[in-house]
Amino acid sequence: MKKLTIVKVGGKVVENPESLTAFLNDFSLIAGDKILIHGGGRSATALSEKLGLKTNMVEGRRITDAETLKVIIMIYAGLVNKNIVAQLQKLHVDAIGLTGADLNLIISDKRPVKEIDYGFVGNIKEINTQVFIELLKRNYVPVIAPVTHDGKGNLLNTNADTIASEIAKTLAFDYNVRLIYCFEKRGVLMNEADEESLIPVLDFELYQQYKNEGIIQGGMIPKLDNAFRAIASGVKEVVITSASDVNKEKGTVIR
Repeated sequence: MKKLTIVKVGGKVVENPESLTAFLNDFSLIAGDKILIHGGGRSATALSEKLGLKTNMVEGRRITDAETLKVIIMIYAGLVNKNIVAQLQKLHVDAIGLTGADLNLIISDKRPVKEIDYGFVGNIKEINTQVFIELLKRNYVPVIAPVTHDGKGNLLNTNADTIASEIAKTLAFDYNVRLIYCFEKRGVLMNEADEESLIPVLDFELYQQYKNEGIIQGGMIPKLDNAFRAIASGVKEVVITSASDVNKEKGTVIR
């Protein structure tokens, strides 16, 4: 079975030109088939503030009203995505920038209103696995923005960590998949302010304990939820690490 590396990059890495350039250099050196999923939330927040739009987050997930959705699409599917694609082309990586609407790649349902109304946020319903396989066969490197669609003409903001996990899960039937979550920290930390407090290995029981104790919180929760779902669905390896270590055996290994 062929090896496939799926990398999700986010946090400050995407917004900082120097760190993004360094990361993409490292990403370009990953051997074999690969897919990149990116975030860009801080850029979306910055533009929202300039436009006078309030940003609301719940456990790392953005509340997306109609005006915020426009900002999300402009930043994620436009500015960030095409900048990454252009830089990868410079590195001789034949990247293709896509949203979930392109080639009908990712279909979602609008998240139902329960205790919280997340607005125009998508829950992934279907991944078009065959299209990903065809792109990879042609040696293209898909670069996926965290925007999906509902098949009825509507775009939806969708968590990039979830997209990475769902793509990894569906392609685990055809590839030996390694899923890497990259951001500015060394991995999952006991103390967010202390880079030396890395948790080298994290299983589900320990995760639940740390979450209940408030050690793991905020945006790390959806990331880890997705990581454990991926492992349970046949993804061979999940690692959470620094963007600067994407090519190294470092970070937090999820078991």
